[in-house]
Amino acid sequence: MAQEMKSKEQEKSVLELLLNADVPNIAKELPEARYEVPRLSQLAGQQVVFRLRALNYGRTEEMKRLTRDNEVQILLAGCVEPDLKSPALQDKFGGATPADTVKAMLLPGEIADLSAAVERLSGYRRTTIEEVKNG
Repeated sequence: MAQEMKSKEQEKSVLELLLNADVPNIAKELPEARYEVPRLSQLAGQQVVFRLRALNYGRTEEMKRLTRDNEVQILLAGCVEPDLKSPALQDKFGGATPADTVKAMLLPGEIADLSAAVERLSGYRRTTIEEVKNG
């Protein structure tokens, strides 16, 4: 019974922490980060930086259902800048679709690294929780 009371107090304090802290609503404020693609920077003569954003839960679930070009689709969904769906970019690289454009513009390893960065921003491919011992 004392354990149960203590547990209730802890739950309440965690709830209070979540209510009082500046914990953002990630549906409105998804994490973002910028990543340079050195090969493209060297070719362009200045930094080529991709701005990537985490995917929300619903979009992540959609990505899990994909069986074809999964990494490309994750990159297309999470890339804020440059606009990888730009018709001008498709014309330059001869892509019939944005996915074709990405595959014509980036090396497979670059696609994999950028896609993995979107996944990390979304909470995958990294440890997001820790076990509490003795508590």
